[in-house]
Order: sequence, then C-alpha cells, then structure tokens
Amino acid sequence: MAEPEITLVDAAELKELMKKKFMAAGLPEVPAEETAKHLTYADACGIHSHGTVRVAYYAERIAKGGVNLAPNITFEKTGAASGIVHGDNGMGQYVCNKGLDYAIDLAKESGVAAVGVEKTGHSGMLSYYVKRAAENGLVAIAMCQSDPMVVPYGGSENYFGTNPIAFAAPTDLEKPVVFDMATTVQAWGKILDARSKGKAIPDTWAVDQNGDPTTDPNEVAGLLPIAGPKGYGLMMMVDVIAGSLLGLPFGKHVSSMYEDLTQKRNLGQFYILLDPARFTDPAAFKHRVGEMVAELHAIKPASGFKSVRLPGEGSQIGYQKAMEDGIEVATEIYNYLRSDTVHLYMYDGKGAFA
Repeated sequence: MAEPEITLVDAAELKELMKKKFMAAGLPEVPAEETAKHLTYADACGIHSHGTVRVAYYAERIAKGGVNLAPNITFEKTGAASGIVHGDNGMGQYVCNKGLDYAIDLAKESGVAAVGVEKTGHSGMLSYYVKRAAENGLVAIAMCQSDPMVVPYGGSENYFGTNPIAFAAPTDLEKPVVFDMATTVQAWGKILDARSKGKAIPDTWAVDQNGDPTTDPNEVAGLLPIAGPKGYGLMMMVDVIAGSLLGLPFGKHVSSMYEDLTQKRNLGQFYILLDPARFTDPAAFKHRVGEMVAELHAIKPASGFKSVRLPGEGSQIGYQKAMEDGIEVATEIYNYLRSDTVHLYMYDGKGAFA
C-alpha cells in the first residue's frame, strides 16, 4: 500500500480544527480546548498515535455518551501530602490536567504530593503532564492504567493494559528532562497508526489471536511487554497504583476503549510530585541535572548514531521544529477535520473506522 499523503498544518489551525470537531460532537468549549491542545502537542512531538488519529474516535465516544459532558471534578485531600481527584468521567485530558493542578499546589504546599485521579477517560500522552510539572519546578512521575490488550509474559491471553509511565525533572537549560514510555514494546496507538498508513509492524510488537507474533497490524489481538518479565512487572505495578489503590477495576476488568462507546471508562491516573527545595538547593539541583544532560551529549556516539540523546529528547526536538514549521498530518485526516462530518456511529469496535 502506498504511503499516505501528508499535509503540513500550522499548530494553531490544527488545534482549532480539533476543538471545533469535539464541540460539534457535544463537548463544551473548555474541555474541547484542552483536549485539542493536548492532541496538538502529541502530533508536534511526532507521537501521531496520540494525536489527530484519535479525533474521530473521541468525537464518537463524546456523541454516544461515553464522556460526562459536565463533570463535577473535586479534590479530596486525604493527608498532608496525599489526595484523590474525583474526575466524574469527564474528558480524560481535561480531568487529568485539572488533577495535575491540584497535585502541583499540594507539592508546593507539602513538598511531596501523591495524588490519584479516579474515574477519568483516556488521558493521552503522560509526558504532557509531567512536562508541565517540571516547568513548575517539580520532579514528576505519572502513570495510568489502560484496557487489557497485553499478553502477560508466558501467556497468550490479554490481561493488563499498556500502562504507561512518565518522568520529568527541571533543569537550568532551555528544556526539562522528559521521558514517557508504555510498558509494552509499542503503544496501541502505534498499531492504529500503522493501520492508517497501511504499514507492516515488527514481529516483536504484538501477537495474533493464536498468541503468535504478527507483522500485520490488522491481525493484532494483543501487545507484548517490554523486556519480557520486566515490562510485565512494571505494567502490574502501574495497574496496582493507578487502579486498585484508587478502588478502580484492575487488570482484565478495566473497561475497553473500543467495545462500547456509550459507557464511561472509570480509569485511573496517578501523580507523584517532589519539590526539590525540600531536599536540596533547587538551583543546584537544576544545575546538576543540566550537567548530566551536557555530559550525556558529550559521549562519543556508537556506530550508526550521530549523537547521544536523552530518553524522550527526540520528541522534544521534533516538537520545537513542528511548532515552527508545521505539524505533519495525514491529508485524509486533515480533510476530515475540515469537513462537517463528525463520524458518528461508524466505529467498527476494532480500532478502525468503517
């Protein structure tokens, strides 16, 4: 299959188009703005699996009632440095961004914040949240659960989700250190991206319905954990912290992203924020992290590499370039965003639109 045509789109235009699409589906302006901003960030970072490719799916879930359009989002402080944000199943990016506000305030008040967000929807890229915490001078860890689409190490049936983890720390350089990873070899969105582009996938990413490795994104029935039992252990940890700890469904009981778009997701997300000023001189801390960055950049690259980058640095470099030059969007998706179509009742339940 031929490579899809790509259109370069200005970031402001792209955000506005997505915002209008969400509002056309029924989402109020404020959460529509935040969600569109988040997806623009993902595409600018080059993580297209979490960008515009999600718009039609989100729009249909919004229109079908799978998102609470007027959530009562509240913060329950449960201790000197702990709390729970009750998301009331509002739009994931909107709920989790507001949840981060509470966590940042608590971290600056107490020095440490352990804040769970319960009953939220799909929240997108975790790096979006930890990066914002780092820009507020905080060290941040975030994790969230997702629906069961990963076979456990040694198994052939799905149990856990991709259950990502993200980390960020401030520096005295232009950008913070930001790292975001799924606990699978690749996120489900990468499978969707490959499907939309008609591309094969490596046989190390996923398995088919028989539990055998596959290179066909349309045959994927389950994803594989990173580093075998190590990734399996990490996704279990995330599920416990971002799910069971918040009294939410766990493992195979987590709601499906694709099966019933009329149902609320009831997902969990968890933030751990640290104020460096409570442990060391904050300026000295930022300088040490900045020195680490410089020393890593100075390492002689291995054969086949131009330089040594930090984990997640490629996305940050791509983000800056895309915000200046334009964001790559599949022309078919761009045309959809500019159309009056909201894509209602067209989802096939398997990660693609009819």
